[in-house]
Amino acid sequence: MFIYSIIIAVVSSLLFLTQAYKKEAMDVFIADPELIVQRLLGGRHDLIPVGYVSKIMAIPGVSGVEPRYWGYYFDTLTGANYTLIAGSTSKGSRFRTSRNDEGGSTVNELHMIKGAPPKGPGECAIGKGVADARLVDLGDLLFLSLNSEELPEAPHQAPRQQKVSLKVTGIFTAESAILTNDLVVMDKSDLINFFALPKDSATDLMVRVGNPSEIPTIAMKIKRYLPDTRPITRPEIIRTYENVFNWRSGMVLTMFIGPLLAFAIFAWDKATGMSAGEKQEIGVLKAIGWETADVLKMKFWEGLTVSLTSFLTGLILAYVHVFYFGAALFAPVLKGWSVLFPPFNPIPDIDLYQIFVVFFLTVIPYLASTIIPSWKAAITDPDTVMRN
Repeated sequence: MFIYSIIIAVVSSLLFLTQAYKKEAMDVFIADPELIVQRLLGGRHDLIPVGYVSKIMAIPGVSGVEPRYWGYYFDTLTGANYTLIAGSTSKGSRFRTSRNDEGGSTVNELHMIKGAPPKGPGECAIGKGVADARLVDLGDLLFLSLNSEELPEAPHQAPRQQKVSLKVTGIFTAESAILTNDLVVMDKSDLINFFALPKDSATDLMVRVGNPSEIPTIAMKIKRYLPDTRPITRPEIIRTYENVFNWRSGMVLTMFIGPLLAFAIFAWDKATGMSAGEKQEIGVLKAIGWETADVLKMKFWEGLTVSLTSFLTGLILAYVHVFYFGAALFAPVLKGWSVLFPPFNPIPDIDLYQIFVVFFLTVIPYLASTIIPSWKAAITDPDTVMRN
């Protein structure tokens, strides 16, 4: 039962963690714009001229184009990666902001738990994770500093260091924990000055399309009119993230093929290799009047008790491991390069279909391998069984 439970816990942990990450990604991308347009230079994502907005707006079917400004910042104080973005505010306790990753982005509604959104230069709102990591609260100053290696330099220009001090006016949360862990929202002018971005360039463009069926056609036209761009549709973003998580979870699961096969051999040997004492027990039961059906029922309930107990124990261990301890064994592989502090604990999202798959791949074979040898012993003459 111990080995059985550990194997179930390992497989279930991978399934729980992958499903939780997929749910987090879908929560982030649920409000994605229909198209993201990036500029490519040497095959890499580069800044895009703001002048492209008018060219894309001229395409029939495009209902809106908005330049977006964002960037990554590595905080040497905490060893964490933050996403700095320029967000538009609105009245009340909620405001909208564009959350971006390379190849993916979204506009989300963030819920203020303290304070208010930034209203101008020199102010910022931060996610709860950033507030916990930097130990800052409302009214405190958030210091950010870029080394000279991270800034674009002109030839023969002296090394420089960009620094900014922002007053924290709000701390927010969101439906997705990804948005609260590493997000810093600031005024557009602060972000442009901090990253030393050209005034006529943006990070990428967000394109809205009125008719979803026209998205592929509009993406093709953008690529034709602006050959140095890369239009990315929302389905492509979602499909890419799903494939990444499936591939990484499959890679980790492949590492456990050896232990899984060893367990299968162990379970089969344990279930089919009935000891002499077990066979004699069945012979005695037959001798005192038990029917073959009675013996099979007893062995069925015995195997079901062992397998269900192990199965439920493994599921509980997996749930605790993933959702209470942040899946410390597998999270670094599935999360990839990004470092988030404080630790990112995924929100529980369990797929019952996956639970049934694990159940039928573990419990049913174990029951079959238990009942078959018991049936062979039960149909044998009791005297022969007890003599042997």
